[in-house]
Amino acid sequence: MNNIADIRKSYERAELNEDASHANPMQQFEQWLNQAIAAKVPEPNAMTLATVSSDLRPSTRVVLIKGFDERGIVWYTNFESRKGQELAGNPYAALQFHWVELERVVRIEGVVEKVSESESDAYFHSRPLDSRIGAWASPQSQVIPGRGVLVANAARYAAQFLLNPPRPSHWGGYRLKPDNWQFWQGRKSRLHDRLRYTLPSCADAQPTRWVRERLAP
Repeated sequence: MNNIADIRKSYERAELNEDASHANPMQQFEQWLNQAIAAKVPEPNAMTLATVSSDLRPSTRVVLIKGFDERGIVWYTNFESRKGQELAGNPYAALQFHWVELERVVRIEGVVEKVSESESDAYFHSRPLDSRIGAWASPQSQVIPGRGVLVANAARYAAQFLLNPPRPSHWGGYRLKPDNWQFWQGRKSRLHDRLRYTLPSCADAQPTRWVRERLAP
């Protein structure tokens, strides 16, 4: 049996310094995401979403980023799922991208809000038909007796809606509005590069310049 404690890797692919990084974290994220896509890393759009329940128990799951701009990071899901229920009770959440092949991690924290209904409608109707039916067929996070329930539900809704299923009211988008970013680049000898971007509190609610700081790894 392998000793898991002996598994080690030396990170030596790249570096991250203040002079070469963007002053705006969204621009830095866009650059790294585009590089991950260009490098053909597996699932470059996959991100871990962490939420916290009303009894303070954290939970994580992998979701897919579906859009981003200066307003934040967007994904879509079932509002009645565990993550949806937890976000309804506590809108603060965290995201993490891990691009293993590039030895990079991006961590993002902030408050989450639902996107507009028009945004949810537009994305829903851009999805493949099977995915649109699936949004109706799966009572996400609920206990079911077997996979047959999903198959039967999919058949029923496919017959009901044919080629034009509407967006379910329980399904749509969320947007995390970042107030804290961290960019991590693996380096040799575990002396990794780690830059944090934060927004200082601003009483007049005017746009504020991001503060960039280096953290010890």
